Amino acid sequence: MEVGTAEVLEEIGEKKRRRGSLSGNTGTPSNGGGGGGGDDPGGSENKQPERKQDQSREPFVHSKSRVLTGFILLVVLMTFGGLIAAYIVISTNRAVEWRPFDLPLPLWISTLMILGSSIVYHLGKLAVDRNDQPNARKWFVVTTVFGAAFISSQILAWLALNSRGLYVEGNSYAGFFYILTAVHAVHVIGGIIALGSILLRNLAPTENLLQIAKRQTLAQVVGWYWHFMGALWIVLFVLLGFWK
Repeated sequence: MEVGTAEVLEEIGEKKRRRGSLSGNTGTPSNGGGGGGGDDPGGSENKQPERKQDQSREPFVHSKSRVLTGFILLVVLMTFGGLIAAYIVISTNRAVEWRPFDLPLPLWISTLMILGSSIVYHLGKLAVDRNDQPNARKWFVVTTVFGAAFISSQILAWLALNSRGLYVEGNSYAGFFYILTAVHAVHVIGGIIALGSILLRNLAPTENLLQIAKRQTLAQVVGWYWHFMGALWIVLFVLLGFWK
């Protein structure tokens, strides 16, 4: 009886040793090898997808801002396209009272201001691309001043026409002049507000690559808008001054 009991105990012990060896072989890879894997189970595997997700999210944000700016420019183009088409049709048919007049002097100053602002903005954009934040702030401030001077010269042009007795009523050409210049001025004010956002982002220096990329993207899309407003003003200036 004692001999049988010993044999049974030996068989049970042998089975336990086999199970222990099997469980030890399967458990080692799951711990990641090198001890300390049990404190952070699956830590390295879980963190890598998160980093990849963050990296893929940032390009999406940048591309989304570009798409949004492109959509805004398309809406602006369609708005002014309709106004310009109506101007050309009415000026050609002369179906209503159409009395053109010489453009006031402040309008020529406006043209110089907005052309200068595009050049200065480009210098600021180049400074942002170089991560030269002091020069970027300087050029963007100058661009804002040019934009404010453009709006001021537009107001002076309206006051000059008003003093000459040229109003919207009774003259379709004057009506289009006020409408086209006023709508354009509103869009330029929107561009000045966008310039303020760039200035706020470039107040503090940074070496963070993500922040630098955001600033570069913002400077790019606002630049699209600002240069578009400049090109659109040249079209309006030529239309109002030479297509009468």
